[in-house]
Amino acid sequence: MDLNILIVEGNIKEDSEFFIKAAGASAADNLKNLILKIEPTINIEIINPGHDNETANAIKNMSKYNGIVFTGGAMRLNDMTDIIKKHINFASNCFNHKNKILAICWGLQVCSTAAGGKVNPGKNGAHIGIASNVVINNEGQKHFIYKDKKNIFTSPAFNFDEVSDLPKDAILLSSDKVNNVMGVIFNAGNSEVIGLQYHPDYEYFQMLNLIAGRKERLFNNKDFLSEDEYQKHISYIKSENELLNFKDRTCEVRNWLHYIKN
Repeated sequence: MDLNILIVEGNIKEDSEFFIKAAGASAADNLKNLILKIEPTINIEIINPGHDNETANAIKNMSKYNGIVFTGGAMRLNDMTDIIKKHINFASNCFNHKNKILAICWGLQVCSTAAGGKVNPGKNGAHIGIASNVVINNEGQKHFIYKDKKNIFTSPAFNFDEVSDLPKDAILLSSDKVNNVMGVIFNAGNSEVIGLQYHPDYEYFQMLNLIAGRKERLFNNKDFLSEDEYQKHISYIKSENELLNFKDRTCEVRNWLHYIKN
């Protein structure tokens, strides 16, 4: 069976250009490359909710998709610009249909908001390129998304905001010291959403390039208070890069693809 997947780009044009320069691909293309590496025969379409014609077309043809992935992105949900409203509105429209949705980082924040949850700046700080010691709880250990994943893992991650209030009846799957909501499942309308507040789709070298590109902003925001602190963080990510392998990092994406296939 040929699988059809819709990837929903989480960035506006300017941010996408930064991602392409720093990480070698837009958020959507980066995810597309990973999916095709795991399952080369999948048909993938990419849309951007900022483009009304693309969303109208996707909504019209919604029944043909076996799965939808919302990618990460650089916007901040509480800015609530017209573009952000379009992202939320598109997620709400997806929920009217029977969809299997994987929502990553910004995608989780958009889908959570569309489903009645809340997103706020992280009260314990940010993940800057990495999330350390994410703990899979008992519910997570029973869920297919974490099949073959270590119960405590470290992963590429980049976010300043977090899901502060979960949608109704959501089940928390994993947490770390920075964000309580790292992995979660919930039903929204007719859709089922699996959300991850970290990036199985990115590698650490891409995160290091994104950090370098945002260095000035990170210092302005007081995420780092000295060059020494910054360099220690970079060294830590490099040391974790040595330990990361493709299979461990991408486990959740592979498990989700297996799920929508069957």
